[in-house]
Amino acid sequence: MEEDKVLCLPRLSQVAVCGGTHGNELSGVYLVRELLKAKKNVTKQEDEEEEAVPLLMVLSHPLQQCFRYIDTDLNRCFTHASLSGPMSGMTPYEIIRARQLNTMLGPKGSHGAVDLVCDLHNTTANMGLCLITYSDCDWICLHIFRHLQANIPLRYIHFDVSNKESYSLDSVGKHGFAMEIGPQPHGVVRSNIYMAMKAGVQHMLDWVQSFNSGSTFEEGFVDVFTMVKHIDYPRDSETRTITAAIHPQLQDQDFCLLRPGGPLFQTFSGETLRYKGDEPLYPFFINECAYYEKGIALSLARKRQVMCKGIVWPLRYIHNA
Repeated sequence: MEEDKVLCLPRLSQVAVCGGTHGNELSGVYLVRELLKAKKNVTKQEDEEEEAVPLLMVLSHPLQQCFRYIDTDLNRCFTHASLSGPMSGMTPYEIIRARQLNTMLGPKGSHGAVDLVCDLHNTTANMGLCLITYSDCDWICLHIFRHLQANIPLRYIHFDVSNKESYSLDSVGKHGFAMEIGPQPHGVVRSNIYMAMKAGVQHMLDWVQSFNSGSTFEEGFVDVFTMVKHIDYPRDSETRTITAAIHPQLQDQDFCLLRPGGPLFQTFSGETLRYKGDEPLYPFFINECAYYEKGIALSLARKRQVMCKGIVWPLRYIHNA
């Protein structure tokens, strides 16, 4: 590859893998516990040999007792407003914890923030393995995705939200993403889902080690699903209770194109309600259990191709200096 087509990016000096941000999403909880256990068993020599990927393992919600949260959703507490607003005796526990995590991994937006945050999540939706980010031009995240996709089935989801308004734990790092996998019921750990997440994390760490060793990663196209909008369930105008469920033909069809006129909901009296959008879009987080309280029945995304630029950490230039 021609040198002028390669971006020289800084070494990833610290990577954080976080689990349990939602206490009932158990794959990440058990995987971080396993990583912490393995870390205790390595010798000093082995630790030095693995220094190419300095790894910080974090159980994000230490009060977890298989509850999603105590007072409020921790994974919505990392906006600049939440991290910098006034505190009182009535401040929700998750706001307090978010500030602790921001101190540990950030501060958000600062030079001292960890280089990469990988936050582990489960979904009840039939989404398989996904990386969810706030950027479609973060070359580190995109190249990690390309490496993972070469080894395991994977999708890249983009939420077009500014850094100031980005709300999840992964936004604290210089680079970051949520590694989301399903379907898995909340409060349950399924071996196949756990092992797929474990493989995803290991492939991510392998890529980081390769990058930190001075490997060059060539440019290439990536399919990106950019979130366009959320759709709520039909609701009673007075009680606000839902009056329909996801249509059987749509259930479990995450990332299958939903066309205008396609079945969307089925009312509890049996009527089919159809999608009235103007363009075909890709549904995901279909019937996610945790999103009932957020008024989200599913999200819709537009699929497009993004050119991922070639990158390198210029180790060889340092050695030649």
